[in-house]
Amino acid sequence: MATQYVTCPRCSAQNSSLNTTCMTCGSQLPIAPMPMQQMPNYGGAKPAGADKKILAGVLGIILGGLGIHKFVLGYQQEGVILLSVYLISIVVAFVTCGIGTPLIFVPTVIGIIEGIIYLTKSDEEFVQTYIVNKKPWF
Repeated sequence: MATQYVTCPRCSAQNSSLNTTCMTCGSQLPIAPMPMQQMPNYGGAKPAGADKKILAGVLGIILGGLGIHKFVLGYQQEGVILLSVYLISIVVAFVTCGIGTPLIFVPTVIGIIEGIIYLTKSDEEFVQTYIVNKKPWF
């Protein structure tokens, strides 16, 4: 069964037919569901901020533990946290003569997961989640 959508009369956002108010603007939705309409893409232009998606995704996969992908997206605090955890885990690995080496994988795996998530999202989802809503982790 196809999902039914209701178009908001105020902002034209598509909402599930189960909603009574618009998830975007909060206005009352009409009762009758309408088929989802394709948003026009004028000239194939990408939304502002979508250009960071590929760079952040690739850096997350390749250099994830260093947190460089966080700096690309403008998340300085989160980038410093990842970089600090990575450097501290390297120091612990040296001090413990290699016993603490698995700690290095924690920030690295976080970066890889985030890089994959960035690259699998559409440009619109990426911009909405990480540029507009500023979701810093996963």
